[in-house]
This record gives sequence, C-alpha cells and structure tokens, in this order.
Amino acid sequence: MKMLSFSHVTFADLQKLVNIRQVVNDAAFGDWFGYAYPLNPTERQLLAALVEEHRPFMLSYSEDELKMKFLAPLLNAVHFHENGIRDWYQRPLKATINQVTLNGYVDFMVAKGVEEPEYPYFFIQEFKKTKIEQDPKNQLLAEMLVAIETNQTNIMRGAFIIGQHWQFMMLVKTFSNTYEYMVSKSFDSAWLEELLQIYTNLQAVKALFCHE
Repeated sequence: MKMLSFSHVTFADLQKLVNIRQVVNDAAFGDWFGYAYPLNPTERQLLAALVEEHRPFMLSYSEDELKMKFLAPLLNAVHFHENGIRDWYQRPLKATINQVTLNGYVDFMVAKGVEEPEYPYFFIQEFKKTKIEQDPKNQLLAEMLVAIETNQTNIMRGAFIIGQHWQFMMLVKTFSNTYEYMVSKSFDSAWLEELLQIYTNLQAVKALFCHE
C-alpha cells in the first residue's frame, strides 16, 4: 500500500488522491470570525504584552523561540481543555484514503481523548519561521483530509502559520471523493487588533466546533 507523509506531501499528491480544489468564499468564515467572544481585561492585557515584548524580534526568532515565547502563551490562554477535549502536540495521525495511507505527526490539534487523541476538531500547522519549499498549507490539507475520514464527517477547520502571519482554512467534503477548501485573509499577529481577532477565532473554535 502506498504511503504519503504529511511532511512531504505536495498539492499534486493530494490531487492524485482525491478531487480537491480551492474556492473563494469569504462568507464561509462569517459565523466563525463573527463570534462574539467576551474578551476580559486580563486576556487583553496578556495579548497586548505579547505584542509589545515580541514584535521587535518576531522576524529574527527561530522556530523554537517563536513557539515557546509567543505561540505557547497564546494557545495556553485559549485553554483548549474541557469536556474531554484538549490540545495535543506532535501526535501521530493517519488514515487510508483510496488505498493510500496518509500519516505523520501533527504540530497541534484540538481533539477528544484521554491519553491519546481520538476525534480531532481543529489543527494548526506549521509554526514555520518563514515559508520554505514545503508549503504548510498542503500539510494542513492532508491532516484535515485524514480527520474527515477518521471522524466520518464532511467539514474540518485549521490554520497555518508562517512567521507572524496566520491564515485560517476550511475543508469541506462536498461529494464522495470531492473536496473544496477556503483560505482566509492573512492576520498579522504582531499587531494587537489582528492578534485579538486571532484569539477570538481560536475561542470560537472551542465554543462552536469542538463537539460531535
């Protein structure tokens, strides 16, 4: 049986595996990005402090520095940990689609599970410092394809990060073996207003989409 790893998958690989295409549909993000999260003063203070402290250095941070100094406090503040659901880092994930096994380790996912993730809801890929030859978008698409197959659902959400820039993504299974995906505008986490929107989008994931 043929195998494809998340870390090496290309968009051409995915096109050979399933019928997949990008569509422009900004309205699809309306309920997600329009979620009215009641941001409290402590959260706003934390986000403002992250911007003030790290904006001057974000372009020079290594991947690990970006993760530990900026991303970890941000994701911990969202607190993806309730009702049997939590955040997972560097966990394996795989599924067989059309006799091809897609597999690899996921940078970040929100999933139901106790000691191992069982039912994924949301992914973040790749924590790259800058965009390199391997596009994090394709890795994210592969992970979401696996999640749709695992959950036996028809929609999955995620985000990919390139340096300080975030883009959110939705993958929808429209028919058997046919998928469409949408990519949001880019949010620059080095600016407070855009970081507030990123944080609200993540809180919306927890409130709206983390359920069976």
